[in-house]
Amino acid sequence: MYFPTMTLHGRVALITGSTKGIGYGLAHGLARAGANVVIASRNQQDCARVANEIRTTGRQATAFAADVTKSEQVKRLVEHAVQEYGRIDILVNNAGTAVTARAEDITEVDFDRVTGVNMRAVFFVAQVVGKQMIRQGGGVIINVASILGLVGEKQVLPYCVSKGGVIQMTKALALEWAKYNIRVNALCPGYIITPMNEADLKIDRIYNHIVSKIPMRRLGQIEDLVGAVVFMASDAAGYMTGQSLVIDGGWTAQ
Repeated sequence: MYFPTMTLHGRVALITGSTKGIGYGLAHGLARAGANVVIASRNQQDCARVANEIRTTGRQATAFAADVTKSEQVKRLVEHAVQEYGRIDILVNNAGTAVTARAEDITEVDFDRVTGVNMRAVFFVAQVVGKQMIRQGGGVIINVASILGLVGEKQVLPYCVSKGGVIQMTKALALEWAKYNIRVNALCPGYIITPMNEADLKIDRIYNHIVSKIPMRRLGQIEDLVGAVVFMASDAAGYMTGQSLVIDGGWTAQ
């Protein structure tokens, strides 16, 4: 019986928002699994720093600054990746943002900024990369959503809306692009400790509120997501598309 491998040797992975937080951890994880990586975020110095870190592990890495909400910059990012490696086998659509406010206080600027990065840009990055994958005969797209695309939470309405949209987008793209040998799935993390939320999570009131809802009674670490993403990117998930893989310590099982 054939046993599929989770190795990514020889494959090229493009990770947006990969200079910090979840994207940074996933870029390193994909590299450890054998992929050559394209590091992308808005700051070229940050991209170069992370690419240099990955090169020290023996993997190839290239850095390219791009604002994923700007279509021309996304096109240049993809062109750069293809010029460097000839193809893109894996896209991790990770760049995201959030705003915390009561629903009655959310402004149009807040709503448009969060949905623009978290949902609109996710589609248009996937579209540009998807066209390349169609030309080359296939690929894997992993959209980073959230458990808050599946369940609600107070004071983060635009985030919930955008992540719910990403989950539906994942399903629709999977259906359209299955004929091109492109698999599209979503990763739905629960509460993961990152540099962006670390300070808030040190506040007892916030920490206790969140952990009390997690059956495993702990917050997630970025490392908790790496295996799931390597699995989705690999041949081991070769018959999986249009799905949302939830990594949340049991939050959404309740």
